[in-house]
Amino acid sequence: MEKIQRKVTKMIPELHNLSYERRLQRLELTSLEQRRLRGQLIETFKHLNGLNNVTLQGLFERNGNVRTRNNSQKVLLRNFKISQAMNFFPVKITATWNQLSENIVPAGTVNTFKNRLDKFWITNPSSITSY
Repeated sequence: MEKIQRKVTKMIPELHNLSYERRLQRLELTSLEQRRLRGQLIETFKHLNGLNNVTLQGLFERNGNVRTRNNSQKVLLRNFKISQAMNFFPVKITATWNQLSENIVPAGTVNTFKNRLDKFWITNPSSITSY
């Protein structure tokens, strides 16, 4: 899908010579990878705050260490012996979630979380890291 978005944005004559990132900026779009990451962070927020209707007991394990950097709602990265587990959602998103700052994570609602995350990414575009 990302390849298709790259091709389509390149078809616009005024943007043809620009880099993919610059074309996205000019069109006020985000990459599909960033949208996927945003959706996964929102689902993580919902799960950690009990805001989804899915009961997945033990999907995430909160870090009991009160003195953590970045945010107070860090989750522990589980160790698995098989390599397929690295594609499991909680394993993939844990590092990115733990890097979020304290002013983003403790939002009271999903919309507040989304707005804080978007505002942070707008002001710090280089901080968008995938798993």
